[in-house]
Amino acid sequence: MGEIECKPPTQVIVETSIDISPEKNHSLPINNVTEPSPPSSILTRLHAGYFRISLSLGGQAMLWKILTEPNGVSSQDVWPVFHKLPSTVFLLLWCLAILTHISLTFVYILRCLFHFHLVKAEFMHHIGVNYLYAPWISWLILLQSAPIVFPNASIYYLILCWIFTIPLAMLDIKIYGQWFTTEKRFLSIMANPTSQISVIGNLVAARAAAQMGWKEVAVCMWSLGMVHYLVLFVTLYQRLSGANSLPLILRPTFFLFFAAPSMASLAWSSIRGAFDTASKMLFFISLFLFMSLACRPSLFKKSMRKFNVAWWAYSFPLTFLALAAAEYAQEVKGRVATVLMLVLSVLSVLVFLGLMLLTAANTDRLLGESDPMERFYNNLRTST
Repeated sequence: MGEIECKPPTQVIVETSIDISPEKNHSLPINNVTEPSPPSSILTRLHAGYFRISLSLGGQAMLWKILTEPNGVSSQDVWPVFHKLPSTVFLLLWCLAILTHISLTFVYILRCLFHFHLVKAEFMHHIGVNYLYAPWISWLILLQSAPIVFPNASIYYLILCWIFTIPLAMLDIKIYGQWFTTEKRFLSIMANPTSQISVIGNLVAARAAAQMGWKEVAVCMWSLGMVHYLVLFVTLYQRLSGANSLPLILRPTFFLFFAAPSMASLAWSSIRGAFDTASKMLFFISLFLFMSLACRPSLFKKSMRKFNVAWWAYSFPLTFLALAAAEYAQEVKGRVATVLMLVLSVLSVLVFLGLMLLTAANTDRLLGESDPMERFYNNLRTST
């Protein structure tokens, strides 16, 4: 009888264990069934980091515009070949840039509508949130490099500048405010090389405002960007905890170290109306940082094993440096400055063309699952 009385409790324990385990096993297959389907969609894979492509295209169009326009550096007989380049090349490049950016923007809007939880996860990520600046930066660069010349008092130029600048200011208030107030998002924890994209956004907006004639707005955006660049540079230079949180595949973003001072020199020259001493100092700083990175190719060796969209981070920083060199050569009018401008411009064009060919040859990997942001999205889905 004692044995018979002991059996029911054992049966109850077995039944409860069976009831609990299927629920857990059911939750896993549900996640496993739903997870493979999103990666098959372009909306779940195309995050804001892909705007590096349109940012590089827009920067390259701006470089070609400066080098081929009649009043640019080519008018000083710096390089007679620039006079022979047809204007249609610049027009085709700018059209390619605007079409690419419109396509990426349309797909990302659909992503916001149908997969808003992924956009929210991107905003919460310490790397992904910085690339939310990239779409607005691309629009401002395309506006500045447009073949149609807008007068400073044009209502269309004014409206477009405000439309593309206000989101940058809103992101500044949100992100920079978190660095001050939120304990889990202090700058020493969140800082990484991609954080400098926010600085570049402020500097590009400052240059656009200066070209429009709004000196006070330009100075405001320039000072805001430069103050945070100095804080970021010191934080990353000290190699605090946030500096070590960058995946190896994103090592190309180290080129952002010299992209920010390059754009700062361009913005300040637009504010002052000349490439003065302050602009030259910023250009020399960016040139030194570029040489420091160029002398250490082993730093990027592991990130170059497989093609990834992060490789486009090589292009637009080089373009910004070439643009600053062109402004410097136009101001100095010396042989050394001319050679430096030519070398950086040719290097920028070669890197851009190489990335175009690699992207065309690796379209299957362009939206692959190797992007590190996918892991954060999957972890967020499973946790919720």
